[in-house]
Amino acid sequence: MTNLDRLKLEIQQSGFTDDELSIFLEESSLSPTEEYNPAFNNSKRYIYQTALSCLEAIANNPQLMASRKLDDMTVSDFAESLQNRIDQLDQKIRLLPSNGDSGTQGSTFMLFNH
Repeated sequence: MTNLDRLKLEIQQSGFTDDELSIFLEESSLSPTEEYNPAFNNSKRYIYQTALSCLEAIANNPQLMASRKLDDMTVSDFAESLQNRIDQLDQKIRLLPSNGDSGTQGSTFMLFNH
């Protein structure tokens, strides 16, 4: 699976073209055609950061935030769901260890020393 494929999994049906998604990936220091390696936290972090950038781009589109109603979902529901997903991704990025391994090492420090 390539980085582009993994990003598509993260932001399903976003409406972006492959070229647009490739630009987002390159802005996050990832090659779209390179193999995605889930063993490294940095790979996950960059994919999540790219997904966050994509969602923020959607949130910046005023046409999507216009007052509309489709079936029983209003645009305010869409905006709220989008903001919730942005917040979830932001938290996931902050909680992901930044080391290159799979997260088996803990990041602890001694607060008190006798």
